[in-house]
Amino acid sequence: MAAAYERIADDLRTAIRAGRLRPGDRLPAETKLAERFGRSVPTVREALRALRDEGLIEKRHGIGTFVRCRRTPARRSNLRHQWEKDRVRASPEQRARTGATEHDTGLEADELVIRARYREVAADADVAGAFGVPEGTTLLERRFRTRCAAESAPFGLTTSYLVRDMIAGNPDLLDASKEPWPGGSQSQLYSVGIELDRVEERVTARPPTPEEAAELEVPPGTSVLVLRKVSYDVVGRVVDVADLVLPGDRTELLFTTSLERW
Repeated sequence: MAAAYERIADDLRTAIRAGRLRPGDRLPAETKLAERFGRSVPTVREALRALRDEGLIEKRHGIGTFVRCRRTPARRSNLRHQWEKDRVRASPEQRARTGATEHDTGLEADELVIRARYREVAADADVAGAFGVPEGTTLLERRFRTRCAAESAPFGLTTSYLVRDMIAGNPDLLDASKEPWPGGSQSQLYSVGIELDRVEERVTARPPTPEEAAELEVPPGTSVLVLRKVSYDVVGRVVDVADLVLPGDRTELLFTTSLERW
């Protein structure tokens, strides 16, 4: 027989999934729920904790408990890299109409808020090893946060590194105010004569750090996907290393592999 808190959670879960409790609706106070179900407040709290762990509700301190609004999902396909490359030589106007995030989410450009921060850093052992350059090499670190204008959490936490000397020929590439750049990183690299040949991505999963969980607004118990993207040019140099932290509750990774016919 299910525990008392599980029966309360089942009742509320059914109401949410059936639409009787809609996204943004406020749940009754814990004392009212205790009266309704004929159970103690601690039992109600345990039921609500279970629903929070599932991402169905959220507690807003000093306000109450609400049905969690469904956030815009993102589907990241490995075909996005060729899609981006195909657009590199299009006009800036064409490239500005849509970008990778629009491609992944189905949103329009005017529905997105994009924040970029640039700074020069010395390559640590990890990133220097990925680039194949000495530790201490000057890199341009670029941090991106892109969110739906109607939401507060970004789709992911992106940190990209470029070797400064590779891109210094175009001073605009060192200027965060030029973001969003029409066509994204491949178009930026093309402006200094760099063409990508291939992109390698490695994906792992882990619990978020407290800082990541707060910024991504993920429910307790939600894992993040950690993606290391390494881009190579046509002569085999590593030209871009990017680390992405993606929330597991709204990110889908889609891999398509074309096979040669016999």
